[in-house]
Amino acid sequence: MAVSNIVCEWLRALGLAQYAESFLDNGYDDLEICKQVGDPDLDAIGVDNPAHRHKLLKSIRSLREKGAASVYFMLNDPNSLSGSMEILCETPPSNELEMVLAEQLETDGVRLTAHPYSTPSK
Repeated sequence: MAVSNIVCEWLRALGLAQYAESFLDNGYDDLEICKQVGDPDLDAIGVDNPAHRHKLLKSIRSLREKGAASVYFMLNDPNSLSGSMEILCETPPSNELEMVLAEQLETDGVRLTAHPYSTPSK
């Protein structure tokens, strides 16, 4: 399979990359869509191994609870992909998103205190 997207990366990080093509073929090409996967969907996708089903359903529950953004943080952290494959079990530090956004805004030269982003003073 030549196609790579966030669902493929998520499955690879779970150690379940063998299901990537089936997920995509069944229309699960986005993490928001994957939040809807349940037992009947896993049957249709062809996930028969009980351990794989458990791992996927556990990760899907975390997707619902913590949102897809936690997967992006996990995939960008090389330490999270080694050792234990427990995915989405730890929440990122509360200021991590703020730091990443601040760095990206600075890199892109965006100044939120300047027009048109600021509220004009009266």
